[in-house]
Amino acid sequence: MATLGLESTIQDPAVLARAVKHLAQARVVLPTFSELAQPSAISPAVHQALSGVDPDGRSPLNLFRVHWYNDGRGGIASEPAYLRLPPELTGVQAPILVALGRTFPMIHAHKVLAAYGCLVPRIVTGQFDPTNHRAVWPSTGNYCRGGIAISRILGCRGVAVLPEGMSRERFDWLDRWVESADDIVRTPGSESNVKEIYDCCAELDRQAENIIFNQFCEYGNYLIHWRCTGPALGQVFEHERGKQPDLQLAAYVSATGSGGTLAAGDYLKDTYGAAIAAAEALECPTLLANGYGEHNIQGIGDKHVPLIHNVMNTDFVVALSDRVSDGLGVLFNHPAGHAYLRERHGFSPELLAGLPALGLSSLANIAVAIKLARYLNLGPDQAVITVATDSAAMYASERERTLTERFGDNFDQLHAAEVFGEHLRGLSTDNLQQLRHSDRNRVFNLGYYTWVEQQGVDLEAFEARRSQAFWHQLRPLVDAWDGLIREFNAKTGVRPSDAT
Repeated sequence: MATLGLESTIQDPAVLARAVKHLAQARVVLPTFSELAQPSAISPAVHQALSGVDPDGRSPLNLFRVHWYNDGRGGIASEPAYLRLPPELTGVQAPILVALGRTFPMIHAHKVLAAYGCLVPRIVTGQFDPTNHRAVWPSTGNYCRGGIAISRILGCRGVAVLPEGMSRERFDWLDRWVESADDIVRTPGSESNVKEIYDCCAELDRQAENIIFNQFCEYGNYLIHWRCTGPALGQVFEHERGKQPDLQLAAYVSATGSGGTLAAGDYLKDTYGAAIAAAEALECPTLLANGYGEHNIQGIGDKHVPLIHNVMNTDFVVALSDRVSDGLGVLFNHPAGHAYLRERHGFSPELLAGLPALGLSSLANIAVAIKLARYLNLGPDQAVITVATDSAAMYASERERTLTERFGDNFDQLHAAEVFGEHLRGLSTDNLQQLRHSDRNRVFNLGYYTWVEQQGVDLEAFEARRSQAFWHQLRPLVDAWDGLIREFNAKTGVRPSDAT
């Protein structure tokens, strides 16, 4: 069970002592989960010290920016950055609210939060020795970048494992951040080849110095999103409800990915009664139809059910073609696309300026939110909320490929009109399933083949996840970890003014 990140007591005092000494020398102060959930609670001394720190640098103080409330100028905002997409764009009456992951430091994607949530509990429980261990970060998207960033800040060795077919921009970033070129491990295939990543990690795991932080089964990933992302999205909704008192939160949409970001839906369902919709690629409809295939919605994973996906609390599964996200990626970032949206539809400069904040999986989330709003016939007082994991900056090479292969490198306003009509106004409610209890059981059971047969998870531990009581019983771990983080910081004796 320790390999799943479920320990809340000291496992090896000697390892813990070495970690304390190492992070004291590295001048690191670790933020608690509670501070990342509510950055206004971070001490004034930290905020003062942060004022002169580059958000994209390797300063230990940037750990205190691993949250949703960055204002883009190095300060703290009263609510997370987000877009409210108008009906004139989406074609549905329901407001679509999109929290923006690009405000996170170092990687400009919210997966750095998941990496922190997986690594730090292992450090403060004496399971990870930053002086001897290597942190291995398997990913199809941004999680490995977040892991490398956190590893370098903590002064330990990090290894990124990701498919060789991912966007060029991911590898460019990794080249700048890794300690050695050997710390980038390219596995065969692209977005849909998660099994190949697992096989590689199984090989790496045979070396005692490697610790695998598999985001698909690390409960720290689930819990930090439940504790931090859920309340942050709730704050976005409350900000909108302050302007529209009758507004309700009808649903939350997130791509399946590792299952971590979906945990925010558990918080939003408990707090607001929001339905939870899991999005996936139509080219590989694993949850919808036990299907398989290849696609280009980079960062969402597939061909398996993540262990930390609370399947029995999921209300909808919706599949979307990567043709939609690829097309919208061009429309929202090409000069001809902006000219069409401005001249033909009169969209404001502010809205157009916000569209490049949406990466491929972000666009898929938005399109699924539109499909769901249309299926449920939601009105103007029923919002759907989702997340933009990263921005268009990670996909310039993918847009170049789409421009060449689909538009012959000649994208004009007529093409823009076709994309707008097909991928926004033309979105239908096909490939959408509202899950009954039997449907949830089918999806849950599908996970058996990955986790019990292939990855060796104990059957009893696997089955325990079928009950909501299991997920509720995880939540006290957050307070236990926060207590251990405070004790750890006290042992290092590092002050915020020292962590530069």
